[in-house]
Parts: sequence; C-alpha cells; structure tokens
Amino acid sequence: MRIDKFDISKKVLIIAEMSANHGHDITIAKETIKAAKDAGADAFKLQTYTADTITIDCDNEYFRLDQGTIWDGRTLYDLYKEAHTPWEWHKELMNYANELDLICFSSPFDKTAVDLLESINVPAYKVASFEITDIPLIEYIASKGKPVIFSTGIATLGEIEDAVRACRSVGNEQIILLKCTSAYPAKIEDANLLTMKNLKETFNVEVGLSDHTSGVTVPVVSVALGARVIEKHFILDKSIGGPDVSFSLDKEEFKSLVDSVRDAEKALGKVDYGLTDKKLKSREFSRSLFVVTDINEGEVFNEENVRSIRPGYGLSPKYIGTIIGKKAKWDIVKGTPISWDFI
Repeated sequence: MRIDKFDISKKVLIIAEMSANHGHDITIAKETIKAAKDAGADAFKLQTYTADTITIDCDNEYFRLDQGTIWDGRTLYDLYKEAHTPWEWHKELMNYANELDLICFSSPFDKTAVDLLESINVPAYKVASFEITDIPLIEYIASKGKPVIFSTGIATLGEIEDAVRACRSVGNEQIILLKCTSAYPAKIEDANLLTMKNLKETFNVEVGLSDHTSGVTVPVVSVALGARVIEKHFILDKSIGGPDVSFSLDKEEFKSLVDSVRDAEKALGKVDYGLTDKKLKSREFSRSLFVVTDINEGEVFNEENVRSIRPGYGLSPKYIGTIIGKKAKWDIVKGTPISWDFI
C-alpha cells in the first residue's frame, strides 16, 4: 500500500504527530515541521477540528474532565480551544511540508474537516481512537478513496470490525489499524503489542502503532511484530508546554526513535540461509574430524586417535560413526584433517 509516494511494504512509515504542540504560533508550527523532517520523519500529521466542531461549550459534569488524565478539571471545550490547529493554517503548513518532501495529512473530526482536507488534497486520513465508533464519519472519510489509518485505543473488537466494515462498504480496502493505548502517557506494560499481530490476522489489513509511551522501546518492538506505520507525538521544544508535552518527543528523542526503527528493519532483513564469503571463511573455525595421535598404515581408527575438534578442515563430525572401526590406508601424522581418502 502507498501513502502518497511512500510504499509501506518496503519501509516503515514514521509519522510525527504535532497535535497541540504549536502554542498557537504558526512560526512554531513550521519550525516543528522542519525539525521533524531533520529528525528523519517520513510524514507529518495535523489534527483538524475546532472546539465547536468536536464538542459544545458546556460546564456540567458530562463535559468536565475527571478521568485520571493530565487534563482533569478542565472542560472539553476549554481543552480543545487550546489544542486545536487553526484551519486557516492547514494549507500553508501542508504546502511547507511538501516543499520539504514530507508527507502531510490529518485527522478530521467531522465532515466539515474532511471537506477542508479534501480541498487541499491530503494523501491519506487518520481516524483518532475516540472517533472510531463514528461510523457515518468513517464512511464519509473512506468514500474519498484514500488510505485510512485507524487508532484503535478505546475500541472493542466488535467496534474495530464495524469500522473496517464501514470502509469496505464504500469500496475502500486501503486500511491500516494502529495498536494504541489511550493513556497519556501510557505505560510500557500496557502496550500489549501482540494485539497488533492479531489485528492483522483477523482483518487482513496492514497494522502499526500509535504510541504514547515514553522512549523508543515499544516502537522498536512493534517493528519486529510487523508494524508498517509508527506514529509518535512530536514537539519542537518541551519548554513550549501545552496539553501533549508529557508524551511528546523532541527532535533528539525522535531522531533516536527513527534510528532505532531503521536499525530494527535492518536486523529483520530477510529469510536467508546462504553462506557469504565471510561466513565461509568463518567456517574454518567450526569443528571437524582430525587425527589426534600418529596412526600407522592398517591401524584402526578409534575414539582415541580421531576426534571432533576445531578447526574445520576435515570431514564433518557427523561422519565419526562411519570412520571409527575402519583402517588407515597409510601412515597419518597427528594434526591431519580426516578425509575419505584415508580409509
């Protein structure tokens, strides 16, 4: 599957998610895009909503956060008003990312956001964890015929199935499911990355990781388990502050993530039992059969005069049972590698 010009079957797509890490300053937003590119990101992701498109301005118990999060005590409206990326920035930011040869797309949170993103021709869409149950929105997104990436953080298996079915119902098979732990920040022990493999097997789709843990361990392990997409929150400088700073990586941390993921890809390599010249040379230090005491012509080979030792110039040790009991064709000096000619 391709996202823009990027083939995720050949290389893991690493996405830097800006989210609210811009301090409502477009200069910071653009510097963040440049820093993400310099850190090795393949793609940069925005979020497209306003406080009014995602919730309502209400201060009753339903709209005030009290769930053990870093945002407890705030209303949803207040949080999203601070966190949203101004819509008038989107085209400029995406054009800037494209100039840097960085794929740029977004998570829309309602149909008007999809319409905005279509107007600037985004190459893909991301459905956030908390929108995965909004089937009409998913159908609208999928109907645009572009890859749809889902975070699955709060979804049951049945709800994930509903979301996948919604995509397929409008003829869109370009589906990527990201294993996600919807805690901010998330604990490593809650990553449960084996779920990612099960998602691939269950739904026959590409899979990946939307990560909210600290550090790079979870993303690297996910590559070994088949992740083709990794998304991580990115911030230019943690001193900027903001609602997402505690689970965002700065430039150096993100570069460490990218380098570690690329090393993991190299380590996975391919199924290969071939012997390179270097491996063949190393085989000289493997075990083989040697004469370990002087043997006279006609003397019987036994476990005292023939042994499996290093180096590897003689017959394979698996033939010792065949050699023992046979007679030497001629005198053989200690330290001579055994060959079939000696019998």
